[in-house]
Amino acid sequence: MTNWNTAVIGVTPNANRYAFKAVTELTAHNYPVTALGFRTGEVAGNPIILDWPEQIESLKVISMYIGPARQPDFYDYIINLHPTKVIFNPGTENEEFYKLLSENGIQYEEACTLVLLSTGVYSEGL
Repeated sequence: MTNWNTAVIGVTPNANRYAFKAVTELTAHNYPVTALGFRTGEVAGNPIILDWPEQIESLKVISMYIGPARQPDFYDYIINLHPTKVIFNPGTENEEFYKLLSENGIQYEEACTLVLLSTGVYSEGL
């Protein structure tokens, strides 16, 4: 288990959704997870948090699962969490947000969290 946390944004209790699968796989790979979502539920023993905290202890990575149209409401929130990196999973790519993250010294990556985990490179560079 690592001593740092991944926040997954856009988690749902729907097992068919990729955010659900990401939380499940992160947990299976012993990564501590903070599941942030909009509907109550639980994924792999992690409660879905509806009242998003202002700080997340030991946060390094945010894995994004909300589309670019919805992301502007969360720009300040994410930047103020000061993650090391934000992973933009397929369908969440956002050039405007990349610029803001770069201006705030936050790395970003267009990648699939599930693929990064399955290939063993999820934590490289952190």
